[in-house]
Amino acid sequence: MKILTSEQIRKIDGETMSREGISSLGLMKRAAAAFYNFFIERYSNKNRVVVIFAGVGNNGGDALVVARLLHNSGYPVRVYMVEFSNRYTEECAHNIRRVKAENISYKKIVHKRDIPDFEPFDLVIDGIFGTGLTREVSGIAAEVIHRINKSEKEVISIDVPSGLFTDRKTKLAVKATETVTFQIPKLSLYLPENAPFIGKVHIVNIGLHETAIAEAETHIYMTEAKDIKKMLKPLSKFAHKGTQGHALIIGGSLGKCGSLFLASKAALKTGCGLVTAYLPQCGVAAMQSYFPEAMAMGDRGADHITSIDYSLTPDAVGIGMGMGQHEETAQALYRFLRKNVAPLVVDADGLNILSLHPEWFTLLSEGTILTPHPKELQRLIGEWRDDYDKIEKTKLFAQKYGVIVVIKGAYTLIMDGKEIYLNSSGTPALATAGSGDVLTGMIGSLLAQGYPPLEAAKIGVFLHGMSADITEDTVHPRSFVASDIIENIGNAYRIIEKKS
Repeated sequence: MKILTSEQIRKIDGETMSREGISSLGLMKRAAAAFYNFFIERYSNKNRVVVIFAGVGNNGGDALVVARLLHNSGYPVRVYMVEFSNRYTEECAHNIRRVKAENISYKKIVHKRDIPDFEPFDLVIDGIFGTGLTREVSGIAAEVIHRINKSEKEVISIDVPSGLFTDRKTKLAVKATETVTFQIPKLSLYLPENAPFIGKVHIVNIGLHETAIAEAETHIYMTEAKDIKKMLKPLSKFAHKGTQGHALIIGGSLGKCGSLFLASKAALKTGCGLVTAYLPQCGVAAMQSYFPEAMAMGDRGADHITSIDYSLTPDAVGIGMGMGQHEETAQALYRFLRKNVAPLVVDADGLNILSLHPEWFTLLSEGTILTPHPKELQRLIGEWRDDYDKIEKTKLFAQKYGVIVVIKGAYTLIMDGKEIYLNSSGTPALATAGSGDVLTGMIGSLLAQGYPPLEAAKIGVFLHGMSADITEDTVHPRSFVASDIIENIGNAYRIIEKKS
C-alpha cells in the first residue's frame, strides 16, 4: 500500500472527482459515510452523548456530515464550530446550513468562554484540521485542542488528529484515542514521536480512484499480508534439507548464549533446511541440549568468540547476538567481514562493534541487512532532531554503504537507501528480551532460502509481528516472551497463505 504526501492525496481527490464525475460535496459524503460506518460499529451505544468539534475547512465539512448521519441515526449530537478563521470553505458552509436545517445542536467557538464544559459528553469527534495544515496551531484552535486533551474523554479523530503535520515534527495536536484515516496511510501516523497524538489507527476506504492512486509516485510503502503472500516461494513436494538453505548463526558469550539459541531455533522454524550455531565453547553443550535440531560449532574461545573459524559454506549468515564487545571478538568480526561472501544480517553487538569502527562499514557486502533498535541506530548514524531527520539520515547511511537498515520498533521501518517500507504487523507484546534475536534468525533463514535481501527483511519483519498479532487473545502482551514468537511462526505462515 502506498504512503503518500498530503499534496498527492489532494491531487488524487481531484482526479477522483474528475474521473468519476462527482462533486467535492459528493466525495465529502463518501468520506463521512466511511467514518460513520466505523463509528457506529465501534460505538453502538446510542445513549452516549457525542460532541463534534469542526473547523472551517473541508475536514470540518466532513465532521458536519458525520454529525448529520449520527443525528439521523438517533445519537445525541452536539456540534461546535471552532472559528479560527471567518473564511469557511464552500463545502463546510453548505453543511452548516444543513446542520441548522436539521435542528442539530450547534454553537460557535470564537472566544475561550465559548468552549464548553466536557462533563456532559461521553465521546469527542475531532474534525478541526485535516492534512492541509501548514503552520503551528494557535489562538482559539489551540485553546480548544488543549481543552480536548485535558478532558480525558475518548477522542476519535477524522483522517488525522487536528494539529498533526504530515511532513514535519508536531508540537501540539489532539491526543486521539482512535484515528480513522481515509484510504491512504500517512507516514506521520506511524512515527514514534507522534504516538501521544495518534491512538489506534484505522484505515477506511472512501472510494478514491484506484488508477489515480496507482499513477502516484512514491518511495514509501506500507507492507501488508497480501504483499508478503506474493513474495513467498512455493514449497516443492521434493524439497529436502539440502534444497532449503543452510544458515550459520554466530554469536553468544558467557551468560548470553541464550540469544544465539533463540536466533538458531527461529531460523530453522522459519524454513531453512539446516542451521549451524557458532558460539564459544561455554555454550556448545547447552545448545545441543536446548535445540538438538541444530548443529553446534565451538569457537576456540571458552567464554567469548575469538576467531570465527569454520570450513562449511553457509547460504547466509546471521551475526552479533550476545557476542559481547571484547577486543578479540571485535578483531574476529573484522577478519570475518573481510572474507565473508554469504548474504549477511548483523544485529546487537555486531552493530555495536561496527559503530566503534565506522571504517569497517565498507567491508559489508552489498545488501547486508542491519537490524538496530533505536539506541543501536543512534550509535550507527548519530543523533537526530526528530523522526523525519532520523529517516533522512538512515536513508543516506543505507545509500552510502549499500546496506538495508531495519529500524526496529512499532511499525518497523525497512530502508534500502531508495525506498522505505513500513511494517503493519505487530503489537507491544514484542517489547521483550530476545525478540530482536529471534528476528535476526528469521531474516537469516530467509536469506539462506534464497530470498533477495529486501524481501527477506520484509517477510521476516512481517512474520515476526504477526506472531504477536495472532496470539493477542491467547497470550497476554505482558507475559509474551521471545519463544512465543518462535512457536507461532508456522501459524503466521498459514494465515498469510490463506489471505486473498
